[in-house]
Amino acid sequence: MGLVIVGSVAFDTIETPVERVERVLGGSAVYSSMIASYFSPVQLVGVVGEDFTGQYRSILESKGIGLEGLETVAGGKTFFWEGRYGEDPNDRETLVLELNVFEQFKPLLPEGARKSEWVFLGNIDPEIQIDLLDQIEGDAHIGCDTMDFWIKNKPEKLRELLKRVDTLFINDSEARLLSSEPNLVKAGKKILTMGPSIAVIKKGEHGALLISGDTVFLTPAYPIEEVKDPTGAGDSFAGGFMGYLASRGNSDQKTLKKAMMIATVCASFTCEKFSVESLEDLSREDIEKRFERFSAMVSL
Repeated sequence: MGLVIVGSVAFDTIETPVERVERVLGGSAVYSSMIASYFSPVQLVGVVGEDFTGQYRSILESKGIGLEGLETVAGGKTFFWEGRYGEDPNDRETLVLELNVFEQFKPLLPEGARKSEWVFLGNIDPEIQIDLLDQIEGDAHIGCDTMDFWIKNKPEKLRELLKRVDTLFINDSEARLLSSEPNLVKAGKKILTMGPSIAVIKKGEHGALLISGDTVFLTPAYPIEEVKDPTGAGDSFAGGFMGYLASRGNSDQKTLKKAMMIATVCASFTCEKFSVESLEDLSREDIEKRFERFSAMVSL
Protein backbone atom coordinates (compact mmCIF):
# COMPACT_ATOMS: atom_id res chain seq x y z
CA MET A 1 0.00 0.00 0.00
CA GLY A 2 2.90 2.36 0.68
CA LEU A 3 2.18 5.63 2.49
CA VAL A 4 -1.22 7.18 3.24
CA ILE A 5 -1.20 10.98 3.57
CA VAL A 6 -4.12 12.97 4.97
CA GLY A 7 -4.31 16.75 4.94
CA SER A 8 -5.34 19.89 3.11
CA VAL A 9 -5.55 20.38 -0.65
CA ALA A 10 -5.69 24.06 -1.47
CA PHE A 11 -5.31 26.95 -3.83
CA ASP A 12 -2.77 29.55 -2.73
CA THR A 13 -2.11 33.14 -3.71
CA ILE A 14 1.42 34.03 -2.66
CA GLU A 15 3.19 37.37 -2.64
CA THR A 16 6.91 37.84 -2.03
CA PRO A 17 9.08 40.96 -2.34
CA VAL A 18 9.84 40.05 -5.96
CA GLU A 19 6.80 38.22 -7.34
CA ARG A 20 3.12 37.35 -6.90
CA VAL A 21 1.35 34.20 -8.07
CA GLU A 22 -2.40 33.60 -7.90
CA ARG A 23 -4.45 30.46 -7.20
CA VAL A 24 -1.63 27.98 -7.51
CA LEU A 25 -1.75 24.43 -6.19
CA GLY A 26 -0.95 24.08 -2.49
CA GLY A 27 -1.96 22.41 0.77
CA SER A 28 -0.14 20.16 3.22
CA ALA A 29 -1.28 16.91 1.60
CA VAL A 30 -0.22 18.10 -1.85
CA TYR A 31 3.34 19.05 -0.90
CA SER A 32 3.95 16.01 1.28
CA SER A 33 2.38 13.58 -1.21
CA MET A 34 4.30 14.89 -4.21
CA ILE A 35 7.70 14.63 -2.53
CA ALA A 36 6.90 11.29 -0.84
CA SER A 37 5.93 9.84 -4.23
CA TYR A 38 9.62 9.80 -5.21
CA PHE A 39 10.22 7.15 -2.52
CA SER A 40 6.99 5.23 -2.02
CA PRO A 41 3.52 4.66 -3.46
CA VAL A 42 1.21 7.30 -1.98
CA GLN A 43 -2.53 7.46 -1.35
CA LEU A 44 -3.79 11.02 -0.74
CA VAL A 45 -6.86 11.60 1.42
CA GLY A 46 -8.43 15.05 1.34
CA VAL A 47 -11.35 17.13 0.10
CA VAL A 48 -11.79 19.62 -2.76
CA GLY A 49 -14.56 21.55 -4.46
CA GLU A 50 -15.76 21.45 -8.04
CA ASP A 51 -13.21 24.15 -8.91
CA PHE A 52 -10.46 21.54 -8.50
CA THR A 53 -10.45 20.59 -12.16
CA GLY A 54 -8.73 17.90 -14.13
CA GLN A 55 -5.55 19.90 -14.70
CA TYR A 56 -4.79 19.84 -10.96
CA ARG A 57 -5.63 16.17 -10.61
CA SER A 58 -3.30 15.46 -13.51
CA ILE A 59 -0.37 17.02 -11.63
CA LEU A 60 -0.91 14.60 -8.76
CA GLU A 61 -1.68 11.60 -10.93
CA SER A 62 1.50 12.21 -12.96
CA LYS A 63 3.42 11.30 -9.80
CA GLY A 64 1.45 8.09 -9.37
CA ILE A 65 -0.44 9.46 -6.35
CA GLY A 66 -3.65 7.57 -5.65
CA LEU A 67 -6.69 9.85 -5.46
CA GLU A 68 -9.35 7.36 -4.42
CA GLY A 69 -9.52 9.15 -1.06
CA LEU A 70 -9.79 12.66 -2.53
CA GLU A 71 -13.42 13.66 -2.04
CA THR A 72 -15.08 16.22 -4.35
CA VAL A 73 -17.97 18.20 -2.84
CA ALA A 74 -20.60 19.09 -5.44
CA GLY A 75 -21.03 22.85 -5.71
CA GLY A 76 -18.24 23.44 -3.21
CA LYS A 77 -15.08 25.52 -3.36
CA THR A 78 -11.59 24.31 -2.52
CA PHE A 79 -9.72 25.61 0.55
CA PHE A 80 -8.05 28.95 -0.31
CA TRP A 81 -5.14 30.76 1.36
CA GLU A 82 -3.50 34.05 0.48
CA GLY A 83 -0.31 35.16 2.17
CA ARG A 84 2.50 37.67 1.94
CA TYR A 85 6.18 37.12 2.79
CA GLY A 86 8.63 39.82 3.81
CA GLU A 87 12.34 40.01 3.05
CA ASP A 88 12.81 37.46 5.82
CA PRO A 89 11.15 34.20 4.61
CA ASN A 90 10.07 33.54 8.22
CA ASP A 91 8.02 36.74 8.14
CA ARG A 92 4.65 35.58 6.79
CA GLU A 93 1.30 37.33 6.95
CA THR A 94 -2.00 35.62 6.20
CA LEU A 95 -4.22 37.96 4.16
CA VAL A 96 -7.13 35.67 3.30
CA LEU A 97 -8.16 32.28 4.69
CA GLU A 98 -11.24 30.56 3.26
CA LEU A 99 -11.75 27.02 4.58
CA ASN A 100 -14.66 26.34 2.20
CA VAL A 101 -15.19 22.54 1.85
CA PHE A 102 -12.33 21.89 4.27
CA GLU A 103 -14.42 23.33 7.12
CA GLN A 104 -16.68 20.25 7.12
CA PHE A 105 -13.94 17.76 6.25
CA LYS A 106 -14.68 14.32 7.71
CA PRO A 107 -12.24 12.05 5.88
CA LEU A 108 -13.05 8.44 5.15
CA LEU A 109 -10.09 6.19 4.40
CA PRO A 110 -10.52 3.98 1.31
CA GLU A 111 -10.69 0.30 2.18
CA GLY A 112 -7.20 -0.44 0.86
CA ALA A 113 -5.66 2.48 2.72
CA ARG A 114 -6.85 1.19 6.09
CA LYS A 115 -4.25 -1.56 6.08
CA SER A 116 -1.31 0.69 5.28
CA GLU A 117 1.72 0.32 7.57
CA TRP A 118 2.75 3.98 7.09
CA VAL A 119 0.45 6.96 7.66
CA PHE A 120 1.14 10.69 7.77
CA LEU A 121 -1.49 13.02 9.25
CA GLY A 122 -0.98 16.59 8.07
CA ASN A 123 -1.71 19.61 10.22
CA ILE A 124 -5.47 19.38 10.81
CA ASP A 125 -7.82 19.31 13.80
CA PRO A 126 -6.64 16.64 16.30
CA GLU A 127 -10.22 15.38 16.59
CA ILE A 128 -10.16 14.56 12.87
CA GLN A 129 -6.72 12.99 13.26
CA ILE A 130 -8.04 10.74 16.04
CA ASP A 131 -11.03 9.75 13.93
CA LEU A 132 -8.64 8.78 11.14
CA LEU A 133 -6.57 6.63 13.48
CA ASP A 134 -9.73 4.77 14.46
CA GLN A 135 -10.06 3.76 10.79
CA ILE A 136 -6.59 2.20 10.61
CA GLU A 137 -6.52 -1.60 10.69
CA GLY A 138 -3.39 -3.26 12.03
CA ASP A 139 -0.15 -1.83 13.35
CA ALA A 140 0.91 1.27 11.41
CA HIS A 141 3.71 3.78 11.95
CA ILE A 142 1.89 7.08 12.44
CA GLY A 143 3.55 10.38 11.57
CA CYS A 144 1.72 13.54 12.61
CA ASP A 145 2.08 17.30 12.22
CA THR A 146 0.43 19.92 14.42
CA MET A 147 0.58 23.65 15.14
CA ASP A 148 0.28 26.25 17.88
CA PHE A 149 -3.47 26.78 17.25
CA TRP A 150 -4.27 23.20 18.28
CA ILE A 151 -1.78 23.27 21.17
CA LYS A 152 -3.55 26.32 22.59
CA ASN A 153 -7.17 25.55 21.71
CA LYS A 154 -7.47 21.74 21.87
CA PRO A 155 -4.75 20.64 24.30
CA GLU A 156 -6.69 17.68 25.73
CA LYS A 157 -7.50 16.21 22.31
CA LEU A 158 -3.94 16.78 21.18
CA ARG A 159 -2.60 14.93 24.24
CA GLU A 160 -5.01 12.09 23.50
CA LEU A 161 -3.75 11.98 19.91
CA LEU A 162 -0.06 12.02 20.86
CA LYS A 163 -0.45 8.79 22.84
CA ARG A 164 -1.13 7.07 19.50
CA VAL A 165 1.55 8.77 17.39
CA ASP A 166 5.02 7.38 16.55
CA THR A 167 6.64 10.45 14.94
CA LEU A 168 5.64 14.03 15.73
CA PHE A 169 6.70 16.86 13.41
CA ILE A 170 6.64 20.25 15.10
CA ASN A 171 8.51 23.54 14.75
CA ASP A 172 10.75 25.01 17.41
CA SER A 173 8.31 27.56 18.86
CA GLU A 174 5.53 24.94 18.95
CA ALA A 175 7.82 22.43 20.68
CA ARG A 176 8.54 24.98 23.40
CA LEU A 177 4.84 25.77 23.73
CA LEU A 178 3.79 22.12 23.94
CA SER A 179 6.49 21.10 26.40
CA SER A 180 6.86 24.34 28.41
CA GLU A 181 10.61 23.85 28.00
CA PRO A 182 12.75 26.64 26.48
CA ASN A 183 15.60 24.25 25.62
CA LEU A 184 14.82 22.26 22.48
CA VAL A 185 16.61 19.08 23.57
CA LYS A 186 14.65 19.06 26.82
CA ALA A 187 11.50 19.95 24.86
CA GLY A 188 12.01 17.00 22.53
CA LYS A 189 12.62 14.58 25.38
CA LYS A 190 9.54 15.79 27.20
CA ILE A 191 7.46 15.31 24.04
CA LEU A 192 8.63 11.67 23.99
CA THR A 193 6.99 11.18 27.41
CA MET A 194 3.66 12.18 25.84
CA GLY A 195 3.59 9.18 23.49
CA PRO A 196 5.72 9.61 20.36
CA SER A 197 8.94 7.62 20.09
CA ILE A 198 10.38 10.16 17.64
CA ALA A 199 10.22 13.96 17.83
CA VAL A 200 11.31 15.96 14.79
CA ILE A 201 11.67 19.66 15.58
CA LYS A 202 11.85 21.88 12.48
CA LYS A 203 13.89 25.06 12.81
CA GLY A 204 13.43 26.59 9.35
CA GLU A 205 16.65 28.08 7.96
CA HIS A 206 18.49 26.68 11.00
CA GLY A 207 17.79 23.05 10.12
CA ALA A 208 16.03 20.36 12.14
CA LEU A 209 16.52 18.34 15.31
CA LEU A 210 15.59 14.69 15.89
CA ILE A 211 15.12 13.24 19.37
CA SER A 212 14.53 9.49 19.73
CA GLY A 213 15.51 7.46 22.78
CA ASP A 214 19.10 8.40 23.56
CA THR A 215 19.66 9.73 20.03
CA VAL A 216 19.95 13.45 19.40
CA PHE A 217 20.62 14.21 15.73
CA LEU A 218 20.89 17.67 14.19
CA THR A 219 20.88 18.61 10.51
CA PRO A 220 21.55 22.09 9.13
CA ALA A 221 19.37 23.48 6.37
CA TYR A 222 20.58 22.87 2.83
CA PRO A 223 22.07 26.17 1.59
CA ILE A 224 20.29 27.60 -1.44
CA GLU A 225 21.11 30.95 -3.05
CA GLU A 226 17.55 32.22 -3.45
CA VAL A 227 14.41 31.35 -1.51
CA LYS A 228 11.56 32.14 -3.90
CA ASP A 229 8.69 30.63 -1.91
CA PRO A 230 9.01 28.87 1.47
CA THR A 231 5.35 27.76 1.40
CA GLY A 232 5.12 24.01 1.86
CA ALA A 233 8.74 23.50 2.90
CA GLY A 234 7.75 21.94 6.23
CA ASP A 235 5.21 19.69 4.52
CA SER A 236 7.81 18.62 1.97
CA PHE A 237 10.21 17.87 4.82
CA ALA A 238 7.65 15.60 6.48
CA GLY A 239 6.73 13.97 3.17
CA GLY A 240 10.36 13.22 2.37
CA PHE A 241 10.95 11.85 5.87
CA MET A 242 7.89 9.59 5.90
CA GLY A 243 8.31 8.56 2.26
CA TYR A 244 11.88 7.45 2.90
CA LEU A 245 10.90 5.47 6.03
CA ALA A 246 8.12 3.76 4.06
CA SER A 247 10.59 2.88 1.29
CA ARG A 248 12.95 1.27 3.81
CA GLY A 249 10.22 -0.41 5.82
CA ASN A 250 11.75 0.44 9.18
CA SER A 251 12.61 3.28 11.55
CA ASP A 252 15.90 2.20 13.12
CA GLN A 253 18.39 4.89 14.16
CA LYS A 254 20.47 4.75 10.97
CA THR A 255 17.36 5.03 8.80
CA LEU A 256 16.02 7.93 10.88
CA LYS A 257 19.26 9.88 10.45
CA LYS A 258 19.27 9.42 6.69
CA ALA A 259 15.57 10.33 6.59
CA MET A 260 16.44 13.65 8.27
CA MET A 261 19.04 14.36 5.59
CA ILE A 262 16.70 13.33 2.78
CA ALA A 263 13.89 15.45 4.24
CA THR A 264 16.16 18.50 4.44
CA VAL A 265 17.11 18.12 0.79
CA CYS A 266 13.45 17.71 -0.23
CA ALA A 267 12.46 20.90 1.58
CA SER A 268 15.21 22.84 -0.19
CA PHE A 269 13.81 22.01 -3.62
CA THR A 270 10.37 23.31 -2.63
CA CYS A 271 11.77 26.74 -1.70
CA GLU A 272 13.47 27.30 -5.05
CA LYS A 273 10.27 27.89 -7.03
CA PHE A 274 6.65 28.86 -6.37
CA SER A 275 3.99 26.35 -5.42
CA VAL A 276 4.81 22.77 -6.50
CA GLU A 277 6.69 23.82 -9.62
CA SER A 278 9.99 22.37 -8.35
CA LEU A 279 8.34 19.12 -7.34
CA GLU A 280 6.74 18.65 -10.76
CA ASP A 281 10.09 18.73 -12.56
CA LEU A 282 12.06 16.80 -9.95
CA SER A 283 13.51 13.31 -10.33
CA ARG A 284 14.77 10.77 -7.80
CA GLU A 285 18.22 11.25 -9.35
CA ASP A 286 18.05 15.00 -8.58
CA ILE A 287 17.28 14.20 -4.94
CA GLU A 288 20.11 11.66 -4.70
CA LYS A 289 22.66 14.04 -6.23
CA ARG A 290 21.73 16.84 -3.84
CA PHE A 291 21.79 14.37 -0.94
CA GLU A 292 25.36 13.43 -1.88
CA ARG A 293 26.40 17.10 -2.01
CA PHE A 294 24.70 17.73 1.33
CA SER A 295 26.44 14.73 2.90
CA ALA A 296 29.81 16.05 1.69
CA MET A 297 29.03 19.47 3.20
CA VAL A 298 28.45 18.10 6.68
CA SER A 299 31.13 15.38 6.76
CA LEU A 300 34.64 15.80 8.16
